[in-house]
Amino acid sequence: MPVLLDPGQAPALAALLEATDTQGLTWHIEASASQESVRIAGVGTLAHAGEHELAFLTNPKYQQQLASTRAAAVIVTPETAAALSAAGEPAFARVVCQHAYLLYARIAQWFDTARQPVAQAGIHPTAIVDPSASIDATASIGPYCVIGERVRVAAGVVIGAGSVIAADAVIGAHTRFHPRVTVYTGVTIGERVLVHSGVVLGADGFGLAPDPTLGCGAWRKIPQLGSVQIGDDVEIGANTTIDRGALENTEIGPGVKLDNQIMVAHNVRIGAHTAVAACVGIAGSTVIGERCTIGGAAMLSGHLTVGDDVHISGGTAVTSNVAQPGRYTGVYPFVEHSVWQKNAAVIQQLGHLRRRIRALEQK
Repeated sequence: MPVLLDPGQAPALAALLEATDTQGLTWHIEASASQESVRIAGVGTLAHAGEHELAFLTNPKYQQQLASTRAAAVIVTPETAAALSAAGEPAFARVVCQHAYLLYARIAQWFDTARQPVAQAGIHPTAIVDPSASIDATASIGPYCVIGERVRVAAGVVIGAGSVIAADAVIGAHTRFHPRVTVYTGVTIGERVLVHSGVVLGADGFGLAPDPTLGCGAWRKIPQLGSVQIGDDVEIGANTTIDRGALENTEIGPGVKLDNQIMVAHNVRIGAHTAVAACVGIAGSTVIGERCTIGGAAMLSGHLTVGDDVHISGGTAVTSNVAQPGRYTGVYPFVEHSVWQKNAAVIQQLGHLRRRIRALEQK
């Protein structure tokens, strides 16, 4: 992994941990004085971390890599730290934390912030801003942005180059748009939201009514009169789309994390702190509870209700309500194609076989 900071400018291990937001986490360093004072310029994996980088170990299957790692320090659990001490003093410093992966995430956030260029407050000369828009003086509007009528942009907002914000949109404090984000009319976005490039918020939902008066199986468009409401601390991945509601709003709750290339249809509601992986499709008017996880490429049919604390495996097709917490999987294991064809032929006959078995049981 590339070093994120110049080692000469990087903080010592102890200073880095003091500078990191570790609220709610307990940690300590097990190291010699020279190890504790080593400068940490980035984070990396056990296999590829350099002499100025911090690695972490949470998965036991990578434990053998501790013997060969070049990392200056490694975040480990108390159990791993005890095992290392029993085997002798390792060459690297140990940062001991019960929640090692979470501590790594917090430290990685520190480095990510440190490497980000500081956005200059103000409106770039090439941006087009309607006179009726309200832009906080501390906000940053990048090159070639378009800001529509009555848009409200709060303090500390950063809008990346080429983004388009349509009329009456509201963007909460310290929200950040990467380049080329499109926000349609009337969308409301909370505070500290991170929106990646290519995201489209508030496009029309797929609302169509069959119209026999037009003949030939034609369709008539149903106007989408609702909007999109995004809660605080949401992250939306690149090229994800969230459609506006037909009448009521499409709602994304606080703390929701959406990966890249997700489709959220009109009137969907996603509860707080739910995480959705890439390429998931969520059809219209589906309600998803809080603290759920949805694996990549899962498909959810429309007008469903998924309760709190439901975990859906990748590739699963959900076609009915899920009320009880737990993990749900509907992925048929892959096999060699000719074997799959034979299995599929059997599955097609299951209804017939069921009737035959019932008849035999009655006899």
